[in-house]
Amino acid sequence: MLIAGFSDKVGRRPAYIICFTIYIAANIGLSLQNSYAALMVLRCIQSAGSSGTVALSNGLVGDMITSAERGSYIAFASIGLMLGPSLSPIIGGLISQYLDWHWIFWFLLILSSVFFAILLLFLPETCRKVVGDGSVPPPPLNNNVTDIIRHRRRKGAGLAADQATIAEYRKNYRFQLPNPLPTLLIAFELETGLILLAAGLVFAGFYAVMTGASTSFHEIYGFNDIQSALVYIPIGAGGIVASFVTGPLVDWNYRRHAVRAGLPIEKRKQSDLSNFNVERARLEIALPAFYICCVMMIAYGWVMNHKVNLAGPVILLFLFSLGLSCASQVLNALLVDLWPKRSAAATAANNLFRCELGAGASAAIAPMTNAMGHGWAYTTLALICVLSTGCLWWTMFFGIRCRQKRAQREQARRRS
Repeated sequence: MLIAGFSDKVGRRPAYIICFTIYIAANIGLSLQNSYAALMVLRCIQSAGSSGTVALSNGLVGDMITSAERGSYIAFASIGLMLGPSLSPIIGGLISQYLDWHWIFWFLLILSSVFFAILLLFLPETCRKVVGDGSVPPPPLNNNVTDIIRHRRRKGAGLAADQATIAEYRKNYRFQLPNPLPTLLIAFELETGLILLAAGLVFAGFYAVMTGASTSFHEIYGFNDIQSALVYIPIGAGGIVASFVTGPLVDWNYRRHAVRAGLPIEKRKQSDLSNFNVERARLEIALPAFYICCVMMIAYGWVMNHKVNLAGPVILLFLFSLGLSCASQVLNALLVDLWPKRSAAATAANNLFRCELGAGASAAIAPMTNAMGHGWAYTTLALICVLSTGCLWWTMFFGIRCRQKRAQREQARRRS
């Protein structure tokens, strides 16, 4: 919440630098501590550093990619979101078994430090409030090696931005304390709030499945820790497959609706979506995936309840992840479409709903399965998700009106 609004004003690179610095410092502390209290505090700090990067990645996509291609790029940007929870139990389990649990954080420290060095050298600044369409040189902290070379070449070719343009962009460039209010205001917009609720609830189901899987496979199939961790592989595989399938499908449906509406399809310039029902173009893909996810969640609960052959739940976990990843990626793309100038803040609002509802579902799934059995526990969660699709149906038919009214309010505010 804090870092997203900051990045929409000051730029993506300073926000990434802050996030990685916090994350790396927390990993150093976690690698050296032996206290439970220190572990809990430092894990919270570590999460504060890492969670902001999810919003920043979608912010980068929103800066660089138009709506005509946004589906594909958002899908690829979401791969890490699915792979992280799937691969972490396997890697962490192997490290703790053969080395020591402290080495989990040493591993994260090394990995993040290498990636941070690459980011510092090569990630360009993309925030349009800072660099415009890329022709305006960024401030020193927002600069990278490739930007320096590119702008020197532009200057040598006589294509450098004039000083008046640079001064206009620098006028509002100043570091301020991060403010969560812009993110909260986005969440309270009716259309956006409905999308966030549906997206948060389906991710709550995902976290419930992820949390309950290791315990369930240990109790039902007698798996040890390493075998239980391997169960997460089909979930990660489903997320990867969804990234390759969802993007082209979403972009195809966007082009289909754009042709019908007479909207120019431009890859280098963002089209005016004020009179185009982008909600319908996106949700026609998201809703079927949403329902597939819910059906797979119900089926997974009942096959676990009846202790069927291991192949059953493994296949269902793959299909569940495929449906969930597809729906999540499309909804992320839609949020960026609705808030193109505040895409990071919109994604941060999505993270807020997703994490809070996911935490609740993670805490509730064990008592639910103990009281109701796996079948009814996951059926209950899936039915709640199905009911939430009413929010998406409403958005499909009436969301464009809310968006147009919001645009009118913003225009009136600027005039006054």
